[in-house]
Amino acid sequence: MRMIVVWAVSTLTMLALAGLLPDFELQSTDGDSLTRTAVTAACAAGVFGLLGALVWPVIVRALLLVPALVLGLLVFFLNGSLLLVALWLIPDGRGAADPETAVVVAAVMSAVASATATALAVRDDDAYRRRLYRLTGRTRPRDPEDSPEAAPGTVFLQLDGVGHHVLRAAVADGLMPTVAGWLDDGHRLTPWRTDWSSQTGASQLGILHGSNEDVPAFRWYEKDTGRLMVSNRPASAVELQRRAVRRTGDGGLLTFDGASRGNLFSGGADQLALVLSMAARRGRRNRSRAGYFAYFSDPANAVRTAGSLVTECVREICQSTRALLRRDTPRVSRGGTYPFVRAFATVVERDVVVSAVMGDMLAGRTGVYADLVAYDEVAHHSGPHGRDTDQVLRRLDRAIALIATVAEHAPRPYRIVLLSDHGQSPGETFESAYGLSLKELVRAGCGLPVPRRVRRTPSGSEARDAARDALRSALHRPLDETGETAKELPAKPSEPVVLASGNLGLISFPDVPHRMTREEIERRHPALLRTLAHHPGVGFVLVASVEHGSLVLARDGVEVPVAELADDGPLAVFGRGAADAVRRTDGFPHVADIMVNSMYDPATGTVHAFEEQIGSHGGLGGEQSHPFLLSPPELTAPVGAGEELVGAERVHRVLRRWLRESAGPQVPLGPVLPREIAQPMGASESRRPVDGPVDGPVDGPAAGAVDGLVDGAVDVPVDGPVVRDKHH
Repeated sequence: MRMIVVWAVSTLTMLALAGLLPDFELQSTDGDSLTRTAVTAACAAGVFGLLGALVWPVIVRALLLVPALVLGLLVFFLNGSLLLVALWLIPDGRGAADPETAVVVAAVMSAVASATATALAVRDDDAYRRRLYRLTGRTRPRDPEDSPEAAPGTVFLQLDGVGHHVLRAAVADGLMPTVAGWLDDGHRLTPWRTDWSSQTGASQLGILHGSNEDVPAFRWYEKDTGRLMVSNRPASAVELQRRAVRRTGDGGLLTFDGASRGNLFSGGADQLALVLSMAARRGRRNRSRAGYFAYFSDPANAVRTAGSLVTECVREICQSTRALLRRDTPRVSRGGTYPFVRAFATVVERDVVVSAVMGDMLAGRTGVYADLVAYDEVAHHSGPHGRDTDQVLRRLDRAIALIATVAEHAPRPYRIVLLSDHGQSPGETFESAYGLSLKELVRAGCGLPVPRRVRRTPSGSEARDAARDALRSALHRPLDETGETAKELPAKPSEPVVLASGNLGLISFPDVPHRMTREEIERRHPALLRTLAHHPGVGFVLVASVEHGSLVLARDGVEVPVAELADDGPLAVFGRGAADAVRRTDGFPHVADIMVNSMYDPATGTVHAFEEQIGSHGGLGGEQSHPFLLSPPELTAPVGAGEELVGAERVHRVLRRWLRESAGPQVPLGPVLPREIAQPMGASESRRPVDGPVDGPVDGPAAGAVDGLVDGAVDVPVDGPVVRDKHH
């Protein structure tokens, strides 16, 4: 098809030139019809193209000994000569041109044909892959006999937000043929269960750095520092990484010859591109942004991505317009800058990350971890199931196939592991279903003014009526016809901080330095906990208690101490392991005063996000808590028969074990002398790695040096993350 299009464009170009240039003719002396002239032009363009493809390489090879300047001048004349031959070969002698005109026509024809072919090939993965091979000099697949003892490398591809159920459905529906082929070849598909905070910040920190302790949500308020932590902000990401390194005493999964691409955290890798925790650095030392420059410095890459960027923006506008016209529900706003945000996530980020991963494999790096965020971004606004996300899954499969094909040309064999950090659960937003946001519900429960009128829409009206009844009962005060309280209490000196992470809500009182207990909250706001626990959109509430330690509150007056929680109690609807997940989070130092998880309907699999998302994750309920791990049969099984893979920290241990199986043990970050840490990275090749893992966190003088390396507190010319290559 590409050849036909190039041929057609070349024909039109030749017709245009024949009309503009008096010494260039495509008609007989008696004149021809427009159809006959078009046929003549098509024949001339076709013959010229064939001569260029068959004869031109022979001519260039014969003239390799000619000086470059002379060859540059000969190119025009030789190209013109090929055009004259093409015109001579046209039947009935209908084509004619002066030699000087032939040179001009040939030059224009060649330029137009080249530009057209390039534009058509920008999204051709085969053409892109062949070009990459030429640039790296690896035009032939790797011969296993050339390096029989080469240790295999490992590539971890994270499909952000793709749950276990979504992957299986995509394979069954034929959306991901590459993954389907791997499953047929014996790859293991293993589901795993996230922590309570089912989101990238907690999961990826645990996977890459072995600890996601004290990460209660995607965003949370810390009373001791007065800081609002948000996982996808550079300053927060670097702090979370610093804490994880300090807690584990280890640089991360990728400290040995690793590369981190498109992630929130570095994993201790030396090679970085689009890594958020490194983006907080300023100046030349921020090599994370270099991934963009390395990719877009190649004009062909810029053209390839720019065309797809525009296409994706148009696709999003068309899809959102169609959803609006069909009155699809649930639905959220997709206007403003969102088309560009989606295009960046699904095109720019994907292209840069995939290109970097292919470069890592052709360079022979030992371990690579990359995050492809396309599905997660689209599913938030379009829902996790449907035509919009189906298209994204198809393109992700193409990217996986491209990476797998490039692996055949790498200097060492590669094992490709697919995994996800969480899934997504569908459902109408809390505000759309009940007419008020979580923040407004909390303010009402605290007796604070709720300035906005509760909206009424056809969808969810029954649910809103039930919510109004619950609110009226909890507050013991009547509601007027607009849904507002008839009597507003004056605002308190301190108002609560209400944050949303998918269908998980966090409520903190910043004027109280410690975690407030139920008794303290009820003395200050007697109706708040009752308002939340009895609301039909809330599944359960977690709060500390002087009398019971901590409590889970649910509807119908259910109160269960956290220490006594079991999977058959008030959390039974959320599935196996929910009680343990809540119990673990309850022990975090920065858990909120009140933790609110939305309701979950197991019949429909829906939850209610506390933010503007119809596909959400962050709490308990449904597919969001069940990501996957897809591994080749050469690697050992993630867990034993009958066992369950639970928690991101355990996934980290599995991936680390696979790296040891493939390429020997990783080099952990151990307690070393401050003098050694302060030495500029790469300044000495005599540093010795630590043999074996380090038990316990790093403390003492070395801990301070480690902290300084991660957050830049010490004045040391550090180039890269905590560990560079094989050396400390």
